[in-house]
Amino acid sequence: MLSGYFSDAGLFLVDTVLGLYILIVLLRLLFQLTGADFYNPISQFIVKASNPLLSRLRRVVPGLWGIDFASIALLIVLEGTRISVTALLVGRSPQLAGVLVLSIAELLKLAVYVMVFSIFIRALLSWISMGRSHSMLLLLFSFTEPLMARARRILPTTHGIDLSPIIVFIVLMLVLKLLVNPLRDFGRLIL
Repeated sequence: MLSGYFSDAGLFLVDTVLGLYILIVLLRLLFQLTGADFYNPISQFIVKASNPLLSRLRRVVPGLWGIDFASIALLIVLEGTRISVTALLVGRSPQLAGVLVLSIAELLKLAVYVMVFSIFIRALLSWISMGRSHSMLLLLFSFTEPLMARARRILPTTHGIDLSPIIVFIVLMLVLKLLVNPLRDFGRLIL
C-alpha cells in the first residue's frame, strides 16, 4: 500500500518536471517556426531555460531549412523518457516503437493545444482593449499572427469582426481528430 503512494508521487514528479521542460522546449521550437519575437523577455527566458541541453545537442544534430532538428530530437527524447518512466512506474515494459510513435503523437497534441490556447487568449484579449504594450501580449500576437493571417486570406474580416480564430480552431481540431488521435491510438496499441 505504501509503494502505491510512492509510485503516485513518482508519476506526479515525472509528469510535472519533464512536462514543464518539454513545454519550454516546444515553445522555443514553435516560436522559432512562427517567427515570434526573439527579444521578448518571455522568449529570452525560454531560450535560457532550454539552452543547456540544446547547445550540446546542436553539435551533433544540425538544423536544416530553418528547422531546429536538435529541438525536435530533444523533444522526442524527453517525451519518450516521460512515457517510458510512466509505463515502468505502472508496471508495464514499454516497446521502443510504441514509445516513439506515442512521443510524436503526444508532442503534436501538445503543440495543437498550445496554439489553440494562444489563439483563444488572443481572441479574448481582443475584446478587451488593453493595447499591445505588455510583453506577453506582444509575444502572443507575434506567435499567433502567422496562422491568423493565413486564415484571414480564406475568410476576410467583415465589418471589423475577425472570424479568423474560428477557421484556425476548426483546422486545429481537425488535425487533432484526424491525425493526432489515430497516431496516439496506434502508439498505445504497440506500446
